[in-house]
Amino acid sequence: MSIIIWTTTPWTIPANLALALHPEFPYVAVVVDNEVFILAKGLLEESFKAMGISHYKILEEFQAKILEGRRCLHPLYDRESKLILASYVTLDAGTGCVHTAPGHGREDYESGLKYNLEIYSPVDDNGKFTDDVPLFSGQYVFDANSQVIEKLREAGALIKEDTIEHTYPHCWRCKNPLILRATEQWFISMEKNGLRSKALSCIDQVTWLPSWGRDRIYGMVENRPDWCISRQRSWGVPIVAFYCKDCGGLLLSKEVIEHVAQMFETHGADCWFSMDAQELLPQDTKCSNCGGVHFKKEKDILDVWFDSGVSFAPVLEKRDYLAYPAQLYVEGSDQHRGWFQSALLTSVGTRQKVPYQTVLTHGFVVDAEGKKMSKSLGNVIAPHEVIKKYGAEILRLWVAAEDYRDDIKLSPEILERLSEAYRKIRNTCRYLIGNLYDFNPMKDSISYQDQLEIDRWALHRLQGLIERVRKAYEKLEFHIVYHALYNFCTVDMSAFYLDVLKDRLYVMPKTSLERRSAQTTLFQILSTLVKLMAPVLSFTAEEIWTHLRKYNNQEQSVHLTQFPAINHTLLDEGLEKRWDTILTIRGEVTKALELARKQKLIGHSLDAQITLSVPKDLYLLLSPYLSQLNAIFIVSRVELVQEKARTYAYESKVVKGVRIDVTPAPGKKCERCWIYDVSVGEDKDHPTICKRCVEVMSWRGN
Repeated sequence: MSIIIWTTTPWTIPANLALALHPEFPYVAVVVDNEVFILAKGLLEESFKAMGISHYKILEEFQAKILEGRRCLHPLYDRESKLILASYVTLDAGTGCVHTAPGHGREDYESGLKYNLEIYSPVDDNGKFTDDVPLFSGQYVFDANSQVIEKLREAGALIKEDTIEHTYPHCWRCKNPLILRATEQWFISMEKNGLRSKALSCIDQVTWLPSWGRDRIYGMVENRPDWCISRQRSWGVPIVAFYCKDCGGLLLSKEVIEHVAQMFETHGADCWFSMDAQELLPQDTKCSNCGGVHFKKEKDILDVWFDSGVSFAPVLEKRDYLAYPAQLYVEGSDQHRGWFQSALLTSVGTRQKVPYQTVLTHGFVVDAEGKKMSKSLGNVIAPHEVIKKYGAEILRLWVAAEDYRDDIKLSPEILERLSEAYRKIRNTCRYLIGNLYDFNPMKDSISYQDQLEIDRWALHRLQGLIERVRKAYEKLEFHIVYHALYNFCTVDMSAFYLDVLKDRLYVMPKTSLERRSAQTTLFQILSTLVKLMAPVLSFTAEEIWTHLRKYNNQEQSVHLTQFPAINHTLLDEGLEKRWDTILTIRGEVTKALELARKQKLIGHSLDAQITLSVPKDLYLLLSPYLSQLNAIFIVSRVELVQEKARTYAYESKVVKGVRIDVTPAPGKKCERCWIYDVSVGEDKDHPTICKRCVEVMSWRGN
């Protein structure tokens, strides 16, 4: 009677100590000729078909539990293999009976611990079988595959040999296959001194951005095994341990470690590799077991995650201008099992507290289709290429504009869109600067109480921008900073306020209240915008600042100024509510103007006269603004009425009761302000301009 197994690594059969069956699968004993084979019932037909077996008889069906602890004879050696149960056995392929070598695989190793099997790994550091392996000693394990198969055939233990293509653990760099083997390692226990429970309790003292980072690292720490901190490499930070050459006893103490650390301070880290053990140890060091004086060095190095994990100690604790714990750790989402975790464990284990107050996790850069960037795929966009074509500001803006909590897409199309967005922000600032050429805030500013209401509205909106941007910076939500700045520049400013302002800035007298009120507002907006954008658009902000620092003994750099804070005296909820209504109606007027333009009634909006019919409540709200409505709507004339019987060209579906008529404005076009007015031609000295412009030109104010 035999149990059938299959394996893709014949070289591990010399290390076999057990066969694993699934505790819940049904198994069968099958008669084939004069033999009885045991395998999983669910794989019987598939396996026998692959083996070329067509005639068989099921002798008995049973659960694997009855075989647990029974013993088989190894097919090549005079030793036993134990029958064990394991939940990792599957019915995906094979026979449902898994060859188990505790020294050559994690699951095999864990099963070996569970069933008290020897962790037998007869492979040396060169990948060759050790001398105690009959038939194959000294052979490189992968070369031995064919010979193991041949010995099985000679022993009558081989039913089928075939070639398949399958996944196999390999080096990510050179692609060569790996040899899994159990070796002696150094570990930090997660349980011995309560490290796991301490670390778990400390996790909730940290702000995790995004919030799911907390659950991710908590689950990893909760379920992780002891930390293996040793690595078999010829370079790195050594594990400062020594072994007695006479008895093999371990020499490891605080005094020895501190002595070697002082040697590092004096001679550099290479002294561990250039000096022998006697040179590194304190004089008269003896083995505590046998009294021997001859020692050899530990060859293993520390896990590099341990190196990076303790970086808080030299970086933060050794500099008086920094503080421990750190305010922020920033890395990719893979670091919950890496740096974030190694820093947490080393800090909690040695300092009894977390090394960071906040942990920010970001995604990875991918192409426009969401594919990982790879040189082999040819989809890599190098930072220097972006800077060369678009400038550093666009690269910085792209980083800020993307929500880093997910993978971040980068493509030429995305960069083009951001370049256009950058131009809009920059052009808004250029417009503000251009209209402040004759404005000195120390002499020309208008008090808030004297400013026009639309200017006070703009300052109210500015406070909302400050609040959104400050909160976004504080929460490290930089994409919100970008969108808030962009929307303010394009929607609040360019699409409305600055558009409406042109008439006052270009037409009204130089030092008039109307113009100075506008300039006072523009200066405050620009001074605030430049500081809000400075962390992201650093060079642009500095360039803008060169135009502002001449006033009021400003700092030489925008980065030396105080960040803007909300000025609560500029907040006016009632004003905002009124202007929200006005802006809604303005949107409806714009639709009516566009309809009239399509019907060839008008060309430019200044060609139009608007007749606006509204309900009583809106009539009462809009009446005080009647003289401003033509500027707000950017038309030549506005009539405000309360009429219902008349048929209007456009009826709003957004604001109930609002009806709009668009007709060509009466009068002639003023050459100076471009507004159509019946007064054009009345003044003999200035027959081509309107009455308002005549008054402006004759104004004698300072």
